[in-house]
Amino acid sequence: MTAEARTRERTRRDVAAPAVLGAIVAGATAYVALVDPNSPGHYLTCPLLLLTGLECPGCGALRATHDLAHLDLAGAWSMNPLWVVLAPTLVLMWGWWMARAWTGRPVRPLPVPVAWVGLGVLVVFGVLRNVPALSGWLGPAA
Repeated sequence: MTAEARTRERTRRDVAAPAVLGAIVAGATAYVALVDPNSPGHYLTCPLLLLTGLECPGCGALRATHDLAHLDLAGAWSMNPLWVVLAPTLVLMWGWWMARAWTGRPVRPLPVPVAWVGLGVLVVFGVLRNVPALSGWLGPAA
């Protein structure tokens, strides 16, 4: 096998992970776009909400995804403003991963401080959306 053939094979193998993940996410998004999470009985209830009555940082994300798929930005924002910001960011990160894999350049994991900041944002958002005075802005619209 020539060096060029090995490079081509490595690139195909490197592209497989982001391509498979992209296909799974695209399929799941299409399903959520077609099956409305606002109608009862199609999706499970958040376990934290069910057991404690508290909304986790992900509560409303399915409804926000449905609204985003239908280009209803205001509706999505009212369900989960963090997801409205995070979803396009994740798509851009996936595109960066795919581009790096396609060109054969190594993909390095996020630095640890970035991961801690992300976790901190999730925790702060989760706490703030359960504060009664802020729940109208940060909590899912019922």
